[in-house]
Amino acid sequence: MAIFALIVCIYLAYILLRYLPVWGARCIQMLEIDEKKTTIVDVRDYNQSYKDSTQATINIPVAYLNRYFHEIPGQQVHVVAANTLEKNISIRFLRKKGYAVHSYTLTECQCQNEKLA
Repeated sequence: MAIFALIVCIYLAYILLRYLPVWGARCIQMLEIDEKKTTIVDVRDYNQSYKDSTQATINIPVAYLNRYFHEIPGQQVHVVAANTLEKNISIRFLRKKGYAVHSYTLTECQCQNEKLA
């Protein structure tokens, strides 16, 4: 019975980890990004990013990051996400793969409403 309880606790911790804020990345507006030093990765769905795309972004939805992360040039990355869940998952994944994610932009809510991490 103790093993079952341990497995359930580990599973719940894994599920809840997605919603915890990511530390060390700050929320900035797209106008503040230096496109010469930073690679902008748009992790929103193709339908969302197509409607309001910017010229210098690489569009790789969160679901495809594991398959196409090697196509991201450079090591300094700015993430554009639709919501906090996409932001958290993508920043953690990219950092695990060796990218330095210093900032992000959320499109569905403003940075002022987002708790700075």
